[in-house]
Amino acid sequence: MNYSTADSLSKVTLDDVRGAQKMLAGVARTTAMEGSRYLSQLVGAPVHLKCENLQRTGSFKLRGAYVRIAGLLPEERAAGVVAASAGNHAQGVALASSLLGVRSTVFMPTGAPLPKVAATREYGAEVRLHGQVVDETLAAAQEYAAETGAVFIHPFDHPDIIAGQGTVGLEILEQCPEVRTIVVGIGGGGLAAGIAVAVKALRPDVRIVGVQAAGAAAYPPSLAAGRPLSIDNPATMADGIKVGRPGDVPFRIVAELVDEVRTVSESHLSSALLLCLERAKLVVEPAGASPVAALLSEPGAFEGPVVALLSGGNVDPLLMQRILRHGMAASGRYLAVTLRLTDRPGALATLLGVLSVADANVLDVSHVRTDPRLGLTEVEVELHLETKGPEHCAELGRALREAGYRVID
Repeated sequence: MNYSTADSLSKVTLDDVRGAQKMLAGVARTTAMEGSRYLSQLVGAPVHLKCENLQRTGSFKLRGAYVRIAGLLPEERAAGVVAASAGNHAQGVALASSLLGVRSTVFMPTGAPLPKVAATREYGAEVRLHGQVVDETLAAAQEYAAETGAVFIHPFDHPDIIAGQGTVGLEILEQCPEVRTIVVGIGGGGLAAGIAVAVKALRPDVRIVGVQAAGAAAYPPSLAAGRPLSIDNPATMADGIKVGRPGDVPFRIVAELVDEVRTVSESHLSSALLLCLERAKLVVEPAGASPVAALLSEPGAFEGPVVALLSGGNVDPLLMQRILRHGMAASGRYLAVTLRLTDRPGALATLLGVLSVADANVLDVSHVRTDPRLGLTEVEVELHLETKGPEHCAELGRALREAGYRVID
């Protein structure tokens, strides 16, 4: 698809999305749609999970990248392509380029998780590590494009990218024709814009809800101002939607067609990731879990049937470990408690006996004896406990206080 005027750059149509769907036949998988009994009970209506975390490369990004690169002119293909990404877009561009026989260079931050760097190389891209943050990496990629003539493949701000991502919307309507609400995470806006173009053209009655992490929510102020605005220092565990400014092209579509943009907390994000793993047996990255986080934060706000889009599953194992612990704490399944004991033989065993009676599983114990805040005969003990929910956490607190222990908040 070629766009020659500035005006046409702001337009993506249903025909564009259908053309992208034909182009992606045999390339992108039609990913599964799984029902969630737990979320359905919570929301009070059927909830289905659209599993783009099971897409090739582990996210929806292959769709847009392939359509964008396939649409290049022969001389553009000969010059190669370049992209900047910390993960999912990098892998999408690398695989799409390999499938199309186009040379690709991908710039990634120096701190990018090693599994994502390795996967990008294995898909066929030359990886260059540059910069500490994505903005620095992006600048390096654009400089490379200017110097070499390689075509810069933007992660979301191009009609071809949006049309490719919009094929997810066509699949949702085919797999769940009775859908009333689609919930989708938003970073730069390419995925939400593409889905909105496809779905609203065929089913204008379907409500589309975008979700951003509260610490990286550029869309609410931008929509209020009527133009894309930048936010300083976006911060969230959901790196796939940690974007400081909406894309110009998707912003116009989101402003026109997306019904609502909501924000979710870090606690709800980690709880959503834990829920997907435990209840649905699906590995989902924090950005991919953001629609589930929205359902957890206000389940009564969504008319069913609901489709929550799990946009990706590429999460570093070390980050997964930290997020799961955070999610367990947020859901009352993990408790860290600090208290002071008299430093005498048997004191710790007595404390552990209280916890055993209260049916808490002790994961870790640490002692501090040298803090100047402690009395001469005191020791501070920090316990990490596996618990059974908020009520159990409250019961543990009461049991410790009744046993005479001073809990330090």
